[in-house]
Amino acid sequence: MTANMPSPVTLEGGTVRLEPLTLAHIPDLFLAGGGDEEVWRWQGGPAPRTAEELTATARSVIEDAAYVPFAVISKESGRAVGWTTYIDVPGYDESVEIGWTWYGRAVWRTAVNTECKILLIDHAFGLGFNRVQLKTDHLNTRSQAAIRRLGCTHEGTLRRHRRRPDGTWRDTVYFSMLEEEWPAHRARLAARLAAGPSPAAV
Repeated sequence: MTANMPSPVTLEGGTVRLEPLTLAHIPDLFLAGGGDEEVWRWQGGPAPRTAEELTATARSVIEDAAYVPFAVISKESGRAVGWTTYIDVPGYDESVEIGWTWYGRAVWRTAVNTECKILLIDHAFGLGFNRVQLKTDHLNTRSQAAIRRLGCTHEGTLRRHRRRPDGTWRDTVYFSMLEEEWPAHRARLAARLAAGPSPAAV
């Protein structure tokens, strides 16, 4: 790809702070979503039942060069409430993916997801990327709705893209945001955040 993968960095918003994910975040993260089947339903593996299991999952993403992971810190509580990542997109020039995102239920339908995406998309385009990709399971309608609310364009669906842990086939729905499309969508999203709480889902 023309643009390099982003370096670990701290991104600050009004509601959240994104900071490089470390194992020191595990106690907060386990409290936020450990063992919650609904939180982990679309993450490609079972919900971690112990802090040790969550540590192993976190270590795998921290050590994989294809990912740049962030802990999502609630500025109100000072605690980690989930994580999100940049992911390399082989075969595309100047493109990066935002994915492997989860949040504890306490922050669902709050400003957290919208602000995280604003911070990550702003940073990606500021680094020289010109396309941000997001994808999800075709059965994860909540995630698809949240991605569409960002203003992302549905690019298509890869049928039988990969197997789920239960052996069934996942079709993967792809979306993207282009650099020139972002300013108008960003202004709309920022206005929505400024207006206060909304029923938006994560």
